[in-house]
Amino acid sequence: MLRRRAGILERLLHHGEEPVLVRVAQTASDRVLFGARARTRAAAAHGIERMRFALGVDEDLRPFLRLFAGDPLIGRSLRRRPWLRAGRRPEPFEALAWAICEQLIEYERAAAIERRVVAALGRRWIGDDGAGSGLRDLPSAAVLAGTAPALLQSFDLAGGRAMALVRVAREVARGRVDLHDPDHERGWRRLRAIPGIGSWTVEMLALHGQGRHDQLPAGDVGLLKLVGRLLGGGDPYARAEEWQVRELFAPYGEWSGLAAAHMLAL
Repeated sequence: MLRRRAGILERLLHHGEEPVLVRVAQTASDRVLFGARARTRAAAAHGIERMRFALGVDEDLRPFLRLFAGDPLIGRSLRRRPWLRAGRRPEPFEALAWAICEQLIEYERAAAIERRVVAALGRRWIGDDGAGSGLRDLPSAAVLAGTAPALLQSFDLAGGRAMALVRVAREVARGRVDLHDPDHERGWRRLRAIPGIGSWTVEMLALHGQGRHDQLPAGDVGLLKLVGRLLGGGDPYARAEEWQVRELFAPYGEWSGLAAAHMLAL
C-alpha cells in the first residue's frame, strides 16, 4: 500500500477509477514536497490533497499543545513529540474497510488479511515506463460490494465481518453513505444500522479516515489495557471497561482522539 524507497514515500490512490501515483519527500530544511502522476490535473490534485490529509501537514495543533502541554498524563509526550498525529488513511473508505477487518483480532492477523484482500482484489499501477509498478490500492467499494463473502472468508476474515464489509461497501458504492459528506453523523447513523458495525468501527473511521480528533475509539484493546493499568495501580493484567476509557479522556473534549494517540505513545 504505502512504500518507502530512498527516503521517498509512494502511494497509489484513485480519483474515481483514475489511478494517481503520489510521492512525498521531506527536505533537509523540513519542508515536505508532494508530487503526483496521473492522466489529468484533477486526479493529480486529488491524490496530493488526500496524502496531505493522511500526513496531517495542514493541521494546526497549537491550540491542543497550549491546552495540554502541562497535563499530568500526556504533557510529557506533547513536549517530546509535538509533531505526533493520529495515524490517518488517505481515504475514509479505506479506514472503514480496514477497521472492519481489525475488529476483535490482533493487528498482525488483521494486516495479513488486508494484504490478501489487496493482492486478490486491489487495483495496481503500471506506468508507461514501469515507474511505480508493484504498487496497489485497496479495491473500490463497488468491487467489494460485488464480492462473495465466502471469498473474503477464504482470506481468514470471519464470516460476520465478511458480510459486514460487503454490506458497508454496497452502501458506499450505491451512494447511500457518503463518507466525504461534511455531515459525518448522518453517515455514521446509517452505518450503525448495519449488523456488525458498532461504535468502535465508526470511531475508527471518524478518527483515522475523517480527521475527527473528537472521536475516541474507546473499545480499542490497547486503550482498554492502558487505562486498566492506570486504574489498577500498574497491574499489567488489568483491563478497563469502555466507559472508564471514555471517562478518562472526557477532559480532553474535542481533542480526545489525539490525546489517546499521545497516551499510547508513552
